[in-house]
Amino acid sequence: MKPLKAFEVQFVGLKLGEHIFEYDIDHTFFEHFEYDEFNDTQLKVTLCLQKKTTLLELDFEVKGSVNLNCDLTNEPFNQPISSKFSLIVKFGSEYNDDNEEILIIPHGEYKLNVAHQIYELIVLSVPQKRLHPGIEDGTINTEILKTLEDLSPKSLEHKNSDNDIDPRWDSLKKLLTDK
Repeated sequence: MKPLKAFEVQFVGLKLGEHIFEYDIDHTFFEHFEYDEFNDTQLKVTLCLQKKTTLLELDFEVKGSVNLNCDLTNEPFNQPISSKFSLIVKFGSEYNDDNEEILIIPHGEYKLNVAHQIYELIVLSVPQKRLHPGIEDGTINTEILKTLEDLSPKSLEHKNSDNDIDPRWDSLKKLLTDK
C-alpha cells in the first residue's frame, strides 16, 4: 500500500484555513482496491480541506471520465464523471466511521489517508446501468445488436406476415360457412 501514501494528508502542520490538494487518478489506483470494472480512467480529484480549531471539513470534487464496457453490447465507451462529496472529520477517543458524513479519528492522529473516500466517490458516481451513448441515439453498429435485431419478435412477425396463410385454415373456414 505504499503507492497510496500519496493520498495521506498531514493536517498537523497546516495553518487554520483553506488548503487545496489535487490528485490525478489513473487505472493503477483501482488496482490497489482490486476493482477491475474500469478499462481506463482519466480523473482529476480536487480536495478542499478547511482546517478549523476543533475539526476538519473536506470537500471532494471529481471530474473526468472512465472507460467501461456497455451492459448491453459489451462495447467499451467513455462515461463522463462529475461528482462532489463532503466529509467532516472530528476528533474523539477512538476511530469511528459509522456515519458516512462524519469521520471520528483519535486525538493523537496527525494525518488522514483519503484514498478510500476518493475510491468510494468515483465508484458510486458511475451509473448502475451502463449504456453506450450510441445505443440511445442509434449510431452504434455491432454484431451483437444485429443478431439481437434478427432474433427479436418483431422480425419474426415480419417473416410470418410475408408468407401466405396456412391452407389448413382455409379448410377450417369452410366448415364455418357450410352451416
